[in-house]
Amino acid sequence: MSFQGAYGMERTLFIIMPLVKHYGCFQFKAHISEFQISACFQAMAGMVGCIPGLLDFHCGPYDSAEGLNDGYTHGFIMTFASPKARDEYLPHPVHEEVKAIVVPCLERVVVFDFNLPA
Repeated sequence: MSFQGAYGMERTLFIIMPLVKHYGCFQFKAHISEFQISACFQAMAGMVGCIPGLLDFHCGPYDSAEGLNDGYTHGFIMTFASPKARDEYLPHPVHEEVKAIVVPCLERVVVFDFNLPA
């Protein structure tokens, strides 16, 4: 976005959007193997670079002595460039393909998003 600044000079205004953290917890079905779990997360990681605005992906098994995981065994965190990028990711065909791989393996899932201040 541009505007006229002092002395008639054109200025560019940059609007900084907040990053979005998208995280989830999975409880895989009892019969799902470690190989299948790995394939699920590989498919998810493969979305980075294919879906605009999806900046990164990290995942791993639960690892805490706290014991507050309520049966969830694995988690993931994604970072989106903006709320708009996250909203466009949700119906994206690549995301739909990955859901077709992952969702049938899940007993339970919870997903939560929050914005980081710009």
